[in-house]
Amino acid sequence: MNDHDNIYKLLFSEPQMIIDLLEGFVHEPWVKQLDFSSLEKVASHYVSDDLRSREDDLIWRVKCQDQWLYVYLLLEFQSTVDKFMAVRLMTYIGLLYQDLLKQPSFNKSQQLPPVVPVVLYNGKHRWTAATQLSELIADLPENIRHYKPTLHYLLLDEGRFSQNELHPLKNLVAAVFRLENAQTHTDIIAVVDDLLNWLKNPQQQALNRYFTLWIKRVLRSARQVEQPIENLHNLTEVRTMLAETVKGWEAQWKTEGLAEGLAKGVVQGTEKTKLAIAQTMLLKGLDKQMISEITGLPEEVIIHLTH
Repeated sequence: MNDHDNIYKLLFSEPQMIIDLLEGFVHEPWVKQLDFSSLEKVASHYVSDDLRSREDDLIWRVKCQDQWLYVYLLLEFQSTVDKFMAVRLMTYIGLLYQDLLKQPSFNKSQQLPPVVPVVLYNGKHRWTAATQLSELIADLPENIRHYKPTLHYLLLDEGRFSQNELHPLKNLVAAVFRLENAQTHTDIIAVVDDLLNWLKNPQQQALNRYFTLWIKRVLRSARQVEQPIENLHNLTEVRTMLAETVKGWEAQWKTEGLAEGLAKGVVQGTEKTKLAIAQTMLLKGLDKQMISEITGLPEEVIIHLTH
């Protein structure tokens, strides 16, 4: 498991992340029936070696109308789409049920608890695989069609969500998606500001630390900062560093006369030229309002360029 995967697992090992995932992104009636005060992560020693080897996956359980409901969260970090994801999930859920049957506390006179499989995917290419197992199985004659196994999983493809969809949500999982899709320092600063507002409780220090690690990974992988980031230990320090970086860039642009030069080019240029200049400024991390003032383009148009 690499650094990226480890931080993701740390984030989704926190109860509030699971609550925000279900409440914010599973728009189904049963979610309103969950008792989140009962939410608990299933300990790894309760499952078999086969299932424990699924290091990227997390299993939670929560009470739904006085019975346990299991949430199997599969974190999919591969760059390619797995066509047979539904088959994998059928296997993992079968292993989970086997482990539940072996537990002394399980009453064999009762039915097995429901399991909701959720696939969280953050690859560059959009997810195209079937989300229902039956779609992967050849059709059967009508008189034996009822033997066809069925399994449906919930897919959350991070890249399908736009910043405009995610920004209004007071939701930690939406913050992760916004960070994944961030294109400029100002995008990241906006997320950090929200996180600082949401994670004020001392009991949320672990989440603050995990998000700090995640943002450092985002900055490192995108090579968006030249100054050291290893000594950043919390979101407040991250916010200060990013603000200083953007402020320094703006001062550099003004000192070099680059902003004025671009402004002159905008006056003489076509609409296509203005858009190209705005795109260049976005890549440099300049504030969208400043770009609007220089190019004369509406902020809505500039925001659209980031998607």
